[in-house]
Amino acid sequence: MKNREIARIFSDIADILEIKEDNPFKIRAYRKAALNLEGLTRDLAELTHKELLQIPGVGADLAARIEEYLQTGAMAMHDRLKGEIPAGVFALLAVPDLGPKTAKAIYDTLQVTSLEELERAAAEHRLVGIRGIQQKTEDNILKGIAAVKRGRERKPLGRMLPAAVDLVKALKELAPVQRIEIAGSIRRRRDSIKDIDIVATSPDPRGVMDAFVKLPQVYEVSMRGPTRASVTIREGVQVDLRVVEPESFGAALAYLTGSKAHNVRLREMALKRGLKINEYGIFQENNQRVGGENEEDVYRLLDLPFIAPELREDSGEIEAALAGKLPRLVTLADIRGDLHVHSKWSDGAHTLADLAEAARQRGLSYIAITDHSQGLGVARGLTIERLMEQSREIKAFNLEQKGFRVLHGTEMDIQGDGTLDFPDEVLKELDIVVAAIHSGFGFPKEKMTARIVAAMRNPWVSVIAHPTGRLIGEREAYEVDMEEVLRVAKETGTAMEINSYPLRLDLGDKYVRRAKELGVAIAISTDTHYSNQFDTLCYGISVAQRGWLEKGDVLNTLEVPELLKRLAAKRERR
Repeated sequence: MKNREIARIFSDIADILEIKEDNPFKIRAYRKAALNLEGLTRDLAELTHKELLQIPGVGADLAARIEEYLQTGAMAMHDRLKGEIPAGVFALLAVPDLGPKTAKAIYDTLQVTSLEELERAAAEHRLVGIRGIQQKTEDNILKGIAAVKRGRERKPLGRMLPAAVDLVKALKELAPVQRIEIAGSIRRRRDSIKDIDIVATSPDPRGVMDAFVKLPQVYEVSMRGPTRASVTIREGVQVDLRVVEPESFGAALAYLTGSKAHNVRLREMALKRGLKINEYGIFQENNQRVGGENEEDVYRLLDLPFIAPELREDSGEIEAALAGKLPRLVTLADIRGDLHVHSKWSDGAHTLADLAEAARQRGLSYIAITDHSQGLGVARGLTIERLMEQSREIKAFNLEQKGFRVLHGTEMDIQGDGTLDFPDEVLKELDIVVAAIHSGFGFPKEKMTARIVAAMRNPWVSVIAHPTGRLIGEREAYEVDMEEVLRVAKETGTAMEINSYPLRLDLGDKYVRRAKELGVAIAISTDTHYSNQFDTLCYGISVAQRGWLEKGDVLNTLEVPELLKRLAAKRERR
């Protein structure tokens, strides 16, 4: 898939146009298109011209540029614009929240052309005064550079999982593999990935290696042997492929999947039983093989139930397994609805009917339309009048439905002082209110915490969306006391969202597990702007599973009558 490549090009174009002070509407269109292409689960090459035009931000011009790139591997406009801007500016644009114009001003003033030079300049306080940069801005730039360096080492799951799936798909088609699985931290669904591990069996390992190193995704081959190869793919990440004997497949998969600490615990348990576990199998002291063909063998021979890959971090899963208290993890099949969906009324791509049909096709029985509130003008946020007009449309739509319900809500902007964008007399007319931070990410920790807490204390606020504001690999979470936020969430009966957008995955698994411990409800939502983004629910499920969530911990596993009762319970506390 070339989705990510085209998204990056559109983002580059937006940055260059901003530096050139071009039409702000054109800049916004490219940024919006880039964001939605990044979250698109279908391959752009499979879409018709009409389907391209349905992607938010993609009009006739941008659709033509997508088609040009898919046909030629290049975009003439992008190549031309790059020639108009010094190459050094692009290196600076990698820093989160360093805007294009500021990057250009720094370049023009200091001739800084790399992150290392920018880091030195910031550390020496040479940026202060350039285009209004102050000491705090310098500190934020240093934090951003540190985030970029971490991002060079680890890539977002939302980018690496599709890349890994593409590789496995290609190997199934082009190589003589029998069993093949993705392993490593991707299989544990960590939110960021250092490398990709794949394990396979084959009657012809050399044939598999031949096919692997010749895949079009491969940029560089660093090592190749008869049963193992390491390559770097075009996304800049290393991929290790191992072909093992069929009787070793399960042991190798378990070995390559578990965290180091989890695997150490298993080996210690094995030694106490007179067994040895490694990537080749499970053996008795006399080296007689007793298992390893299937992954379940590893746990069975240790008198443990099977431990889901998402839990294998040595964070209590061994103890829970021994005590018979492993969680029955929530699954995608448990989800009945999506509580965060955008329509054409604000910055989404589709009508209510289109969204309802797309959700119904995926087995959901309801969605909540939560278009932006009026304060977010850039997203065509709804005025109170438009919100009431939308309410009438939703009520009329529901009268014609059988077995499906559209709930009416809003994604409410939490303002700087913690107040909300609509008054309570408007909010009380809605089925659900999702509140979120969309600006002021640089607030001090105490002020940001107070801002979110104030919103949760409003009896009409049902859910806090993307609670830390992070974009994995692009923007750090804002500073907030999540322990206090979760405490107040429990006190007020406010749910926390796991935003399934692949670059958000926010709330993260650490805080999801803490929310479970405190008894805070979780909503797993997609933040859909384009109907295909309903398919990202699986990412949110992975976060929930890593946070040990069960069906009863998740708000949107409820059917509509029970859900509305739960939402009403908070309102009745006022």
